[in-house]
Amino acid sequence: MNRILLNFVFALFFFPFTAVAQDAGILTPVSWNFAVEATDQENEYILTFTADINEGWVIYSQYLESDDGPIATEFNYESEGHELLGKNKEIGTLKTEYDAIFEMDLKKLSGKVDFKQKIKTDGTVDAVKGYLVFMCCDKERCLPPTDVEFSIELP
Repeated sequence: MNRILLNFVFALFFFPFTAVAQDAGILTPVSWNFAVEATDQENEYILTFTADINEGWVIYSQYLESDDGPIATEFNYESEGHELLGKNKEIGTLKTEYDAIFEMDLKKLSGKVDFKQKIKTDGTVDAVKGYLVFMCCDKERCLPPTDVEFSIELP
């Protein structure tokens, strides 16, 4: 229920910015790149999702302690024939600090951040497909959550 209310509030708050964004170009403070590397184990790979975050902007950790704040970064895998091995690791500048917009302490990522997920395939998979969801904010505003589709070809 809190998440639904939060999304409604975001829609009301960000609607005026949508018209401005269309006139001035879409604001995109985060860009994503995807890579894969094979491990020493057969059919095991490490997927790397790299977020390049503009100065002054942050995205939020996958591992937020509450659903009452911003949308946590989330990875969703839609293809079959693989299993995730362990948790997705966040490598980069991570700070836990008070956020005035959400009025709570939050885990924030900034700069260049790599998310690394180890997977094992059944040997029949050519690519891992899915989408990620993230939300970014600066000190004055937040943009609505954004979905980014990915398809990572395996070597």
